[in-house]
Amino acid sequence: MKDQFPGKLNINILGNPNSHQTLMFGHGFGTDQRSFKDVVPFFEKDYRIILYDNAGAGNADISTFNASRYNTLNGYVNDLLEICKFLQLKDIIYVGHSVNGMVGLLASQKMPAYFSKLILLGASPRYLNDASQMYNGGFEQSDLDQLFEAMNNNYFAWASGFSRMVMDNHDRPHLAEHFAGTLKAIRPDIALSVVKAIFQSDHRNDLSKSTIPTLIIQTSSDVAVPESVGMYMHQHIPKSSLVKIETKGHFPQISGPAEIATVIKSFI
Repeated sequence: MKDQFPGKLNINILGNPNSHQTLMFGHGFGTDQRSFKDVVPFFEKDYRIILYDNAGAGNADISTFNASRYNTLNGYVNDLLEICKFLQLKDIIYVGHSVNGMVGLLASQKMPAYFSKLILLGASPRYLNDASQMYNGGFEQSDLDQLFEAMNNNYFAWASGFSRMVMDNHDRPHLAEHFAGTLKAIRPDIALSVVKAIFQSDHRNDLSKSTIPTLIIQTSSDVAVPESVGMYMHQHIPKSSLVKIETKGHFPQISGPAEIATVIKSFI
């Protein structure tokens, strides 16, 4: 089912329409709501499920992407809150992958009544290392500068290599190929703008403001979000728990959907 939300974010409502519990999934950069297609069936019977595409991704209305609105995560936070208001939601369980993990956390601080639980899947409050705070985010600024330059010089070649690296399931190359496909479907200038907003963000000071019970899911190997980041979030987010899973890579909802579903079910 598609609603009439102002032509923007390709909202789809699935699952049990009579359920009193709503489960919303927010995807990360380079993917769209289809990244959760193998997780959703585990919850369709018992939950009302809401999926949407971030601005500039998937089947979201491309004309609504405005670089100034989305030059920080606040644009995505406001989108999420607008969806919740439009659908008259409350006490939802929000599963946010990668950047949308932080988007969910920030949104819950603005409007906590919309949220009952948060599940952060491969999320990070800051990707840059900070030697002064002994914080290991995984990247130096020089790493990010090289990444931005590679995207700008030959986006499609960069997308292929980046997909293999972050998917990190080399015995199943079709997973990286699928991710490369959704990544290449994003307009290159939008992709570069979004990546800069994500990788240059720093929301470490927002972690302690959280009031919603939160599950942090850390894979066994994530080049984008090292294990130290999961530990850091757990230490700084009140009412949080941390679960380490066996699935590798930055996209466990794609590479290990059954394990992700099991962990989510045990939390909710």
